Amino acid sequence: MEGSAVFRLIGAASGQDDGPASLDDAHESATEAAGWIEANWSDWVAAGLRILLIAVIAIMLRYAIRRSISKLIKRVNRRAEAADSGNALRGLLVNGERRRQRSEAIGSVLRNVASFVIVGTALLMVLSDLGINLAPLLASAGVAGVALGFGARNLVTDLLAGVFMLLEDQYGVGDRVDVGEAAGTVLEIGLRVTQLRGDDGEIWYIRNGEIKRVGNLSQGWATAAVDVQVRAGEDLDTVRAVITAAGEELAKSEPWDELLWEPVEVLGLDSVTLDAMVMRVSAKTMPGKSLGVERELRWRIKRALDRQGIDIVDDQSLALEAGNARQGRDGGGDGVPLQKRRD
Repeated sequence: MEGSAVFRLIGAASGQDDGPASLDDAHESATEAAGWIEANWSDWVAAGLRILLIAVIAIMLRYAIRRSISKLIKRVNRRAEAADSGNALRGLLVNGERRRQRSEAIGSVLRNVASFVIVGTALLMVLSDLGINLAPLLASAGVAGVALGFGARNLVTDLLAGVFMLLEDQYGVGDRVDVGEAAGTVLEIGLRVTQLRGDDGEIWYIRNGEIKRVGNLSQGWATAAVDVQVRAGEDLDTVRAVITAAGEELAKSEPWDELLWEPVEVLGLDSVTLDAMVMRVSAKTMPGKSLGVERELRWRIKRALDRQGIDIVDDQSLALEAGNARQGRDGGGDGVPLQKRRD
């Protein structure tokens, strides 16, 4: 009734009414329009105020939550740095760049999720106040979400895998990892792609959703294993004592004293043949430092054995000596190869 009065008033003012407009009709239409506006203006103001209040609350809540997340991430980093500074050995293992990238990635995910939830909820509340039926809209959004999920399922898989890798701290920047198809040092971890630097300098870009298993060579500890092969006639106790002394000397030297986490241990005989025996030597080291410790340990063991007159042999040299001995017996039993005797 009021709405039609407004339309009649507009038509009368513009001269487009079907019949001649009299002053009484115009007055009646104006009165009805004014009454309609007076009856509804309070609802309009209330709806506008509610929408404004929703927007203000959403903005303030989003700002507060994002700021709280940033402060929480910084506080966690400060506590971790303080704990690491009290432990020199652990401080050597912690990579600042790794912690920074992991914290930034986790903080970015949390802030984006909070913003999406707050803004989405506020938008739905505003549409509801405007009198829009949300049921068809939500149903259409659900169908579109399902279609998008099927179309971009690989992207969703990569993102979810990246989030869980960061939250679980499976690996970080500076770690040496083996992911099956590629191995190398982690350069950067993203929500979708992980970058590795290979042994030959190449950079591998690996989608997080395609990583089925990860072997982290930089977490926990590593093992340096050295096999010492000597002649079968050597005295076992003497060989063990020489190797043990070389290991103790290594553990007292810098910087190997920080890289070795446990004393060098002679595990015993790994194999025994008629011509040789192999002794296994092992040591627990800092992650990623086992190769350097193995090289230095071989160097020191070789020098210590040489001082005691104990030779390190291999299968090839033993086979060559056996061949020369047979040649010597066939050529006259003097133990000299036939070719050398002819010379």
